[in-house]
Amino acid sequence: MKKLFFVLFCVFVNLNCFSQVLIQYNQDRTYTLVERTDLRRYDNGRYIGLLSREVRSFINQDEHPKYKNFYQGDFYVLEKTKRNSFEVTLGINEAIPSSFTISEDGNLTMIEDNGFPSFRSFPTFPKDKIKIGDKWNATAERAVDPLNKGIITRLPIYIQYQYTGDGKYHDEDIFILKAQWATRYGISYFDSQGDRELKSAMGSHKADIYVSKKTGCALLVRDIVDETFVYQDGNKINFQGFITLFTEYPPAIDREIIIPTLNRIAKNNDDKNDDDSQKDFFKDKDVPDISYENTSRGIRLTIQNLQFKPNSSELLPGEENRLNQIAKVLKQAKNSMFLVEGHTASTGNISGEKQLSVERAYTIAEELIKRGISAEKFIYKGSGSSKPIATNETPEGMAKNRRVEITILE
Repeated sequence: MKKLFFVLFCVFVNLNCFSQVLIQYNQDRTYTLVERTDLRRYDNGRYIGLLSREVRSFINQDEHPKYKNFYQGDFYVLEKTKRNSFEVTLGINEAIPSSFTISEDGNLTMIEDNGFPSFRSFPTFPKDKIKIGDKWNATAERAVDPLNKGIITRLPIYIQYQYTGDGKYHDEDIFILKAQWATRYGISYFDSQGDRELKSAMGSHKADIYVSKKTGCALLVRDIVDETFVYQDGNKINFQGFITLFTEYPPAIDREIIIPTLNRIAKNNDDKNDDDSQKDFFKDKDVPDISYENTSRGIRLTIQNLQFKPNSSELLPGEENRLNQIAKVLKQAKNSMFLVEGHTASTGNISGEKQLSVERAYTIAEELIKRGISAEKFIYKGSGSSKPIATNETPEGMAKNRRVEITILE
């Protein structure tokens, strides 16, 4: 009997090993991509200290008139460690915008590239079905800034993958992959837009990858790194340790609490029974020009025609009541992060408009922090006049475009 059971078990294992699967990327919801770096740094062979940082982002798929499978994200550095001195950034996080497309095989094409995500087209999946044990090769790209100079260099990487098995990760069915590649920069490729002082880079990477069977998303990547960057002045900077990438999903907004709260301080539109109506306006006459709507990223509150000093991020008196009301709403989203985005009317000064919108978004975040919301829950950015919601040809239209949007991310 035991022998028969053993034979049947072996047949089952063999059949399972020869069954073929197709791995495809079809992530269609907002998610948080986290990149955690823990690397020992050596300068010219001398140990300098532990370099640690954590980069987080909120990424969501969105409609785009030109691109298919379009994603946009806001990345921010959460914490840093330098020379064994641990520094944690618990203030307001400035967003680094990014946008890209991702095909079904995982190939990522950057649209707006500010250095994130640092791993592009990783992992990439074969177009055909595969079975356990199969290997394939693919190209990818990695964006690096080893010395934090603010100059991004893009390294091409050539990766060998292997499908090694199936399993579960946080109760989700997964494919288990292994990957390895070597860094070779400065030999046959040089990034003309990268750091011109970076002469070459070399090293090895070995990674374990857990891929969701449902979405094709890399839920966890653990990369073992040994990499050296050589600069024109002769300095050699070596990093050894781990880079861990993982995907998280932000908590859902408790709409049973948030929406009634908004409606209690809002004048309902014609359909008073529709809690999911696209737009409602605040009832309090002292709190005009505030609306909210459901978006793919969460509930977005729009504050229009904020009164700032001309060409300044300093608020004029009289905005206290609106900010008090908004703070009450945000406090009910206890587990959420908040994206504050500033917008301006168009005056022809694009760079000045962008900077002013960033500063005004920061001001609003600061004001809400004063009202009892933790600073680390805020991400802020400015879009200048690039996202108008009305014409800039009339004073009324310009007033509508001068706004701050706060999204309760989910």
